Amino acid sequence: MQRRHFVQLGASALAAPAFTARAQAFPTKPIKLVIAFPAGGPTDITMRALADNASRVLGQPVIVDNKPGAGGTLPAQALQTSAPDGYTVGQIPLGVFRLPYTTKINWDPVKDISYVINVTGYAFGVVVPADSPLKTWADFVAYAKANPGKLSYGSTGTLTSPHLTMELVAQQLGIQLLHVPYKGSADLMQGILGGQLMAATDSTGFAPQVEAGKLRVLNTWGAERLAKFPDAPTLKELGLNIVQNSPFGIGAPKGTPPDVVRRLHDAFKQAMDQESYRTALARYDMVPIYMGTAEYQKFAQDTYAREKALIEKLGLAKAQ
Repeated sequence: MQRRHFVQLGASALAAPAFTARAQAFPTKPIKLVIAFPAGGPTDITMRALADNASRVLGQPVIVDNKPGAGGTLPAQALQTSAPDGYTVGQIPLGVFRLPYTTKINWDPVKDISYVINVTGYAFGVVVPADSPLKTWADFVAYAKANPGKLSYGSTGTLTSPHLTMELVAQQLGIQLLHVPYKGSADLMQGILGGQLMAATDSTGFAPQVEAGKLRVLNTWGAERLAKFPDAPTLKELGLNIVQNSPFGIGAPKGTPPDVVRRLHDAFKQAMDQESYRTALARYDMVPIYMGTAEYQKFAQDTYAREKALIEKLGLAKAQ
């Protein structure tokens, strides 16, 4: 008995330094950060700033891999077939938590992702071309009521937060809109500036076009007005009990060792705190929204339940 006890103690003593050594050794090669939207949009620009900062902390390149489409869920799907070693991580937009309710998948968004850290969230709004006859939100609603299903608006994809929030707005107002999905903000901006749409709903990737006098903001979706667009009312001010800021963060494959998750968390937290990242976010009226690993895991669980209620309310749940 005593001999077996000593052997167990010896094994434990050997395992502890090995565990620590692995944490110190990681990473020994580049890390791939898969993001859900195309190059050139606000997500791509801000996440590249974050990745550059994290690269310096980790001592290895963090390489951004754009996988747009499928409502922003492709990075999370990529994690399901990636090795749980920390060398592939992905952006987790809110659309990930809606996926099981709208399509058939064989994995669980809460249980089958190792949640690392939440980093920020989007500021959203509705814009129209600067020369549009829809000068105000009241004009928008009046036109939609007089022309059911004819007012076209674009979003960054089917079942993304801009799409679902706009459908919730339409439901509350009793109007019918024509939704046109795009793969991301850059494509969407080309669509509305090219005259293919009457309106667009997006994160504030539209800010440069508004500042250039090409687009006009009809409303924003936060709890308070945005400093950059002080004349644009919030949805709440317009009588709609809706606030949407859509936090997102970084996840790793299920089974990623806790020490590796901790190393990734610490590196991206330091990256978040750098002024270059905050400056990139400010360009799109975004701010750091930090959640540590445990808090982010709880957020995922709570959001999964909340999104189920939204999908059912909009009548978009898949047939069982």
